[in-house]
Amino acid sequence: MTRRFRLLGLCLTLSMLPAIAFAQASQRDIDALGKAQLIYIATVRKDGNQSTAAPVWFTVTPDHNVLIQTAPTTWKAKRIGRGSPTIVWIGEEGGPAFIGAAAITKDASVEDRIIEDYPQKYLMARVGIHKPTKEKFDNGDIVAIKITPVRDLPDFKSQPGTPAPALEAAPAASSTH
Repeated sequence: MTRRFRLLGLCLTLSMLPAIAFAQASQRDIDALGKAQLIYIATVRKDGNQSTAAPVWFTVTPDHNVLIQTAPTTWKAKRIGRGSPTIVWIGEEGGPAFIGAAAITKDASVEDRIIEDYPQKYLMARVGIHKPTKEKFDNGDIVAIKITPVRDLPDFKSQPGTPAPALEAAPAASSTH
């Protein structure tokens, strides 16, 4: 497949984000997120392949969206800023996985939740190391990212440089008798 067709496929997939971004997290993912200290996130490169998964701190909203923060100069922030979906592994790189619609947000309630939750969950943030603050968000040193789970990826492994899964599942083949 040529690069042009892969990019066209990615653009078509990304154009469907608003329509499919209302999926809900599965019970499997809700349970795993409740126990995990880290998630691993890969984004989709311009060529349609998945990036290397990076471990990140996270918190979860009552409606099961995943919130993270990162520097705006990271590749994950740059790719999410251009509309890349995210592939998320919960707890470890081989853990339960889902693909999600991600967006950088300046929503104060999202920033506040990250600021409040990280020190409660992570000792290093509690003692001031890598602690998100309102000043860091206001100064643009960090950005908030909201990830809405779209669909589970059963037994999906991180394989940087290989084609990323589609945001939507392929339609099931119909059988006619």
